[in-house]
Amino acid sequence: MRLTAVILAAGQGTRMKSTTPKVLHPLAGQPLVSYAVDAATRVTGVAPVLVVGHGGDQVREALGDRARYVTQAEQLGTGHAVLQARTLLAGEADAVLVTYADMPLVTESTLQKMVAGYQHDGVMSFLTVIAQDPRGFGRVVRDDTGQPQRVVEESSCTPEQLSIRELNAGVYCFNADWLWENLAKLSPSPKGEYYLTDMVGLAVSQGHPATAIQTTDASELIGINTRVHLAEAEAVIRARINRRWMEAGVTLLDPVTTYIESTVTIAPDTIILPNTHLRGRTTIGSHCRIGPNTVLEDSQIGSNCLVTMSVLEGAVMEDDANIGPFGHLRKGARLCRGAHMGNFGEMKNATLGPGGKMGHFSYLGDAQIGANVNIGAGTITCNFDGVHKNVTVIEDDVFIGSDSMLVAPVHIGRGAKTGAGSVVTHDVPAGAVVYGVPARPKRPAGEE
Repeated sequence: MRLTAVILAAGQGTRMKSTTPKVLHPLAGQPLVSYAVDAATRVTGVAPVLVVGHGGDQVREALGDRARYVTQAEQLGTGHAVLQARTLLAGEADAVLVTYADMPLVTESTLQKMVAGYQHDGVMSFLTVIAQDPRGFGRVVRDDTGQPQRVVEESSCTPEQLSIRELNAGVYCFNADWLWENLAKLSPSPKGEYYLTDMVGLAVSQGHPATAIQTTDASELIGINTRVHLAEAEAVIRARINRRWMEAGVTLLDPVTTYIESTVTIAPDTIILPNTHLRGRTTIGSHCRIGPNTVLEDSQIGSNCLVTMSVLEGAVMEDDANIGPFGHLRKGARLCRGAHMGNFGEMKNATLGPGGKMGHFSYLGDAQIGANVNIGAGTITCNFDGVHKNVTVIEDDVFIGSDSMLVAPVHIGRGAKTGAGSVVTHDVPAGAVVYGVPARPKRPAGEE
């Protein structure tokens, strides 16, 4: 069976009270619409058709070729929205799966059940749920034998129908030929809109069964219309992500205060402590201990690393490195294998070589540091001259004394030393000892 998906993403989202299109608001690090696109693509194997309207150019820019696009210029209801895809999809598919961009919690498994429930001798299946909170969904009306007869929008329900607890979730799988033939037969609502919900009654009136697929997880059907809904969905998806990592062998000491975005990867036997935020394209190796009170964003952490109460942004820690508490690795910073960076240290576009130590209260910017270098407390690479960023190079086995100022560009040779409080303005030869302001080579005994 050739299957494709149509995702409805044309709503204005006025209740979000935002200049950002509703479907581009972030959820666990990704735009809302990404979840619907990814789930539909996995189920169908082809890029879905996204029906866009308000903010359509921004949606296209965000998703690129992950979807195909049609535009709903007038907001005339869900039936009218799907109709916009007819020209593009006619003859392409045997069945059409219809979902919503603002329902990011509908799972791949549920969509597969929708497809499996679609009967070739019928014309459609639709998703329902039993829930006490109707959330504005239409009610599923069944006959005495339990067969679905129609869906009634909440605004049109009688008091008796309002008491029905089976809700229509608005997710459908249609026979493609029947869908394109019958969409045009929908009658407008009192508001002048054409609703997909009416397709259930239309199918039954023609003698076709409409198969109701019931999900037991009401959280899947949280639709995002307000910031309150967005927070509800965030809690659900965060719990899903955390559970997945715990089942994969990662220890979360307190899942409630652990925030892991959907794009993060973590190896087994790593421990994540409370109030830790893992964001973007962050990867973490095995046997690490991360947190508490730590933020990692777009950073790569090797195995056997320790990150304590620190912030890393676009940084790299190789195996066996450690940082913190209160360390800050900015973009381009790298702690090589076995390197240590202590409290209140900061690095930007700099490398601390294998086995290097930077104890505390120091700053390395635009610096290349070799192996087994000791950076004393209060050391600063003075990399900016007001116009240009300049580079500091420190070779292997160098000892930098506390409160040293390294005025770049400057090169410190292998095995050299700087005395405490030195202001180094010139290159230092290998093995030399310099001190003072400005720093000068130490004279042999008797020449002082």
